[in-house]
Amino acid sequence: MEVSARLNPGESLGDRVLKVNHAGEHGAVNIYRGQVLICRVRAPALLAELRAFQAHEEGHRALFWAELQRRIRPRCRSYHLCGVGGFALGLITGVLGPSAVAATTVAVERVVLRHLEAQLRVLRDTDPEAHAAVLAIVREEREHHDRAALETRQGAFWPRVLMPVVSFSTEGVIWLGMRL
Repeated sequence: MEVSARLNPGESLGDRVLKVNHAGEHGAVNIYRGQVLICRVRAPALLAELRAFQAHEEGHRALFWAELQRRIRPRCRSYHLCGVGGFALGLITGVLGPSAVAATTVAVERVVLRHLEAQLRVLRDTDPEAHAAVLAIVREEREHHDRAALETRQGAFWPRVLMPVVSFSTEGVIWLGMRL
């Protein structure tokens, strides 16, 4: 996977990566917000884990925002799209139930982890601060993926249906964010 972007004047690749990652974390926070809202009724047993994942994503978003502020960079133009899309996805998958919730997390995190690994390779020698920010979130993102992957085994239908759609959508949002 190649990390490519259309950069604005005066913007580095590290700046763009941080902007897109910040927007993506905003989307993730809102996926969990939507899921928590619905799972209060639909699947209360998931609430503790969903809230923990949401708290991690809020921390990741804050980390990227702090680095953007330090660089005096605005947030990505896709920020609100990620937020609204994430909340809608969270609501829908919350309604569909626990296996849909888990499938969504696995699909999103699989794509995100692939992008983070590519970012780390590119940023290692070119932007140590951006590299450190990306590296700081990898462990928790992998934990989300691995814990949710255990749950997808309990549902045969939603994981098969949702995972390709959510993966494709996540790739599309990242691609768009890198070019806005």
